[in-house]
Amino acid sequence: MSELSLIVGLGNPGPKYNQTRHNAGFWFLDALSDDAPAGYRERVRLSAALCRIRFFDKDCILAKPTTYMNNCGRAVRAVMDYYNIETKDVLVVYDDLDLPPGIARLKQGGGHGGHNGMRDIFRHLENTDFMRLRIGIGHPGHKDAVTGYVLSRAPVDQERLIMESIGTAVSVIPDVLTGQVARATKSLHTRGVAPA
Repeated sequence: MSELSLIVGLGNPGPKYNQTRHNAGFWFLDALSDDAPAGYRERVRLSAALCRIRFFDKDCILAKPTTYMNNCGRAVRAVMDYYNIETKDVLVVYDDLDLPPGIARLKQGGGHGGHNGMRDIFRHLENTDFMRLRIGIGHPGHKDAVTGYVLSRAPVDQERLIMESIGTAVSVIPDVLTGQVARATKSLHTRGVAPA
């Protein structure tokens, strides 16, 4: 990765959505920037709230799109263009229905997996070979229930598992930022074993 990296957390803006499963990407950024003195500052022209931190000797821009999930791609594009950040230096963090609560997975490139936020990012970027961090939230069991599921709060036990997986994922970010992605992936995937 270059001297400046971009970590984007996906979610929906506003207090109505703060505790919903779909905001797992925002939760990750909150955990990552917990000690950042300046906090997030909204940049209207970039359609994002940004926080600049130095994390394990790396300068990082943390971005929360202030658009709704379905339109977050323009914020990602705008921030990348403004800071001249290349695709290889981008990590996007988002909720994943196909992973159970308590599991987080790193992945380089691939498809959007049907995630609306990722689908919109694909629409705005020519190169989609960026790093992804998927935070498992589980699946409601039927596709017709997905919208209500992601836009609601998880039960306490599931939310605890999600937050634990986020804490584990935060711990491997130094390796991701220093280019040791294989080590980060192995560490995260070994520790993130679903309970029997």
